[in-house]
Amino acid sequence: MRPKVIVNAAMSADGKIALPDRTEVKISGEEDFARVHELRNEVDAILVGIGTVMADDPKLTVKKKFVKDPNHPLKVVLDSKGKIPENSRLFDEGEYLIATTLDKNDPHWVRCGDGNRVDLNILMKELQKRGVKKLLVEGGGEVIYSFFREELVDEFNVYVGSLIIGGREAPTPADGVGAEALDEIDYLQLVSYTPMNDGILLCYKVKKGD
Repeated sequence: MRPKVIVNAAMSADGKIALPDRTEVKISGEEDFARVHELRNEVDAILVGIGTVMADDPKLTVKKKFVKDPNHPLKVVLDSKGKIPENSRLFDEGEYLIATTLDKNDPHWVRCGDGNRVDLNILMKELQKRGVKKLLVEGGGEVIYSFFREELVDEFNVYVGSLIIGGREAPTPADGVGAEALDEIDYLQLVSYTPMNDGILLCYKVKKGD
């Protein structure tokens, strides 16, 4: 059985996750940060795309500030063309895996398909082999939508902050081509909603087969 996929994101009240030039915007607060790190601590792997690495240089770790005895899940990066900088902070601590379309003689790299993009279904089989049962996908928007497009998402959690960013070019939690026909829309079931900081956390399950 493939890993369970949980998507987690934060967006403004008008559905944006950053400025049009991809500059990061602080959307959530301390309470949501704690929730995210607790969620990270519960999964086996955390996944982001190379765009997120290049823009934010995340560590993708669990902070002791929020979790007393943190686990450090496997860090997975989608990097089809091998662009990840050698000084990326995610290399500093814990195990990592770079999913690519290149041939690399390195145990930290895995080839998943030979096209322009990483084949997510091949990657999921590879993660399953490595014992990953829960995968947390944190972004960016095109990566998140690619998981929806391949019907791999089981849960979608989004924190909605009390701010407006606006702009046609500002990225959203699910970027990319998007649905081009009614039968390509992904439908969700709202499971819970929790007021948090000055916003609200919405937790959904993805409806299968609708």
